[in-house]
Amino acid sequence: MTMSMWYYADADHARQGPVDAAELVRLRLQGRLAWETLVWREGMADWQPMRDFAAELAQADDRGAAATAAPGAVATQPHADAPWAEADAPASPYAPPTAPVSDDVSVVAGGEVVHAGFWKRFAAMVIDGLVTAAASWAVQIPLFVLAGAAGAMGGDLLSTGGSVGLIVLSYAIGIVIPLFYFAWMHSSASQASLGKLAVGIKVTRGSGERISFWRAFGRYAAYFLTVLFSFGIGGVVSAFTTGLSERRQALHDMICDTLVVDKWAFTDRPDLQRRELGVVTWVILILGLGLLGLALLGIVAAIAIPAMSR
Repeated sequence: MTMSMWYYADADHARQGPVDAAELVRLRLQGRLAWETLVWREGMADWQPMRDFAAELAQADDRGAAATAAPGAVATQPHADAPWAEADAPASPYAPPTAPVSDDVSVVAGGEVVHAGFWKRFAAMVIDGLVTAAASWAVQIPLFVLAGAAGAMGGDLLSTGGSVGLIVLSYAIGIVIPLFYFAWMHSSASQASLGKLAVGIKVTRGSGERISFWRAFGRYAAYFLTVLFSFGIGGVVSAFTTGLSERRQALHDMICDTLVVDKWAFTDRPDLQRRELGVVTWVILILGLGLLGLALLGIVAAIAIPAMSR
């Protein structure tokens, strides 16, 4: 008879195992696992509290400690004729990630997680930068047109005070629109902005759950403030940490306990995750870096041409 191998969920809702029944009992007796700890083995439809298997696990302990420590516990066995027995039974002992452990039923813990590195995040940033810039310009340009028209008609909107107010409002629009854009998109069902959707990545909590609107709001605020008050150094540090750290977290990810991972991470299909950049990411990077190069060339030309004509 083949010995059943067990998996259990630790305090962080991460899958651990496989272990045999005797080891599971030892962990319980050592106080490392509680009777409420969720366990799983092949043939079960979902994770269940260890308490439900106390009588069965007692057979793996010569002292019967498992049975005596949980009085009244009733062992349960999966029925072979249950509707899920054939349709949903995992194909191997390495299939527990298909059974959700987290409180969020859409999250499947314990599988491999591919973290998004610097280049995928940079490609997403290129698209999101264009999206938020276009949205900001859609508000700012009409505002400046109206201000100019009011000034041409003899209004004082473009007086010293009016000009300062207009500039402050323009900057505020350029901050508020990206703030709410990222907060809304990252806390949505897709867990990703348009740029991240394009390259196949998403934002999660450190344990894989979808982040709330206010956590997403704070995440962008943390990004903005770490870059602003460090005069850009925070952005450079984040570039290094997303490329070199174990979980590829930027500074604002570390502050807000978030991860940027492949869109198939923390799902029942972790095998679909991709480590390579992919065609879409490469195209975006080439176009983005090309536009950046043209912008730098334009700046150099704007400085050099007047100097050469003197």
